[in-house]
Amino acid sequence: MNQQYTILCVDDEPINLALLKAVLEPKGYQTVLVHDGEAALAKLHSEQIDLVLLDVMMPGMDGFEVCRRIKADEVLRNIPVVMITGYAAREQRIRGIEAGAEDFLAKPFDSTEVLARITMLLKVKSLNDQLATSYQHINSLICHGQQLTASFDPLHYDVMAGITSVIKLLLSAAPQPANNPQAVLLRLQGQDQIWLFSCREKTDCTLVWRPIPDYIYLALKTLIGDLQITWLNQTDLDTGNGALLVAAMAELGVVPLNLVCHQSEAITLCAMNYGRETSHYDAEILNSVATQSIFLTSQASLVRETEDAFAYTVYALARAAEFNDEDTGDHILRVGEYCALLAQRIGMSEQFVSLIRLQGIMHDVGKIHIPSDLLRKPGRLEPEEFRLMQQHTVAGLEIIGDHVRLTMARNIAHCHHERFDGTGYPRGLRGDQIPFEARILNLADQYDALRNKRCYKPAFDHDTTCRIILEGDGRTLPQHFDQRVLGAFKEIHGMFAEIFEKSVKDAI
Repeated sequence: MNQQYTILCVDDEPINLALLKAVLEPKGYQTVLVHDGEAALAKLHSEQIDLVLLDVMMPGMDGFEVCRRIKADEVLRNIPVVMITGYAAREQRIRGIEAGAEDFLAKPFDSTEVLARITMLLKVKSLNDQLATSYQHINSLICHGQQLTASFDPLHYDVMAGITSVIKLLLSAAPQPANNPQAVLLRLQGQDQIWLFSCREKTDCTLVWRPIPDYIYLALKTLIGDLQITWLNQTDLDTGNGALLVAAMAELGVVPLNLVCHQSEAITLCAMNYGRETSHYDAEILNSVATQSIFLTSQASLVRETEDAFAYTVYALARAAEFNDEDTGDHILRVGEYCALLAQRIGMSEQFVSLIRLQGIMHDVGKIHIPSDLLRKPGRLEPEEFRLMQQHTVAGLEIIGDHVRLTMARNIAHCHHERFDGTGYPRGLRGDQIPFEARILNLADQYDALRNKRCYKPAFDHDTTCRIILEGDGRTLPQHFDQRVLGAFKEIHGMFAEIFEKSVKDAI
């Protein structure tokens, strides 16, 4: 992709400006013509200028002063300045060097020499610009990575959100649009789906992405082979495997003009359609993006493994607590699902719903400390036996302990037999004194207990159970429950029946 450069020509003689225009424009350069130093500085601030051809002797502000001001400006100082002088004196050149000029041309100038010097200076400027842009990109990525690390929450990390934030930075970090790619292809290890990312608006990058067909990825793999990183420009894409990728992408409305790709076992990342030719500088930037993405993915994988192990441990502990009870492991799973349904209906966060589904199953973990003959005793418990049974809530509190990750489980184990009207145990808490998660589990546990056969009662059907919970039967009363929880149950009790019936059917 050929970049069109803009050259600012500054001379108080119209004939000299006309001559420069006649030399430059046929070679593809865009020219901006001004007659004095003040106008030159104004143009430099208002337009994207790549090089300045500056006459030395002008009325008012001379070329030396203009050059000094350009080089003193943080924004403008990297623009090459070629000073044009009718004097070949050594003193003039020294003054120009002191002002910061990169090169000199003597009048009358030779058009071939002008073009040769301009080509050389623009090539150097292009390399410097790419280096500066690469530094800016990598610095932005480092800062972004530090922010991600500082805010990294291993319990609730969203892999795709983390990676897309890095891709958005890649698409929009450089202030000059030509230095940003227009689209990015992403494929993660273990995922069959390939994604195409782009910005909806160039000025404000609202990220959009969509899945793309597998044959696009196959065409890309055929083109880049086993290379870990590569960069290709339009001449590389005009024939052979490059042309195959272009044809495949064209069906999606995206025609690759250039691209930079990184591939490894963990990720394939391909940025395309920069507003200029790509180089190894762009490859280094993409490598940084890929490295961050791999880090985020590996961290997420470790988190998932840790979460799976944590959930398994929680479930094993809960099953151990039920071992000597007449309840089955299905009871604890059903109670967890009931709790999740109620929490969702009430409008609790997804995090709360997930936590109560898992940690709710530990509500009776304290029964490990209750003698097995008491747990399995047929008939009703004597008052002293019932007081001992009540201690499973205190034992549960002690077993779970103070770890922050098990705060909800601890609250539930300790308080799930408290009643909203203050008639529960172990502490007789009432109303908002009872943790909300324990209020939810109290109703869920009551529903499942009523549905199951006990040594002292038969199993009740769904309708009878709902009537007992919503209207009361003397032992169970509506005022025992938080009215928000009771209201949610009234609205979705049919889903409780579905969970129970499915659990019973699966157990057969």
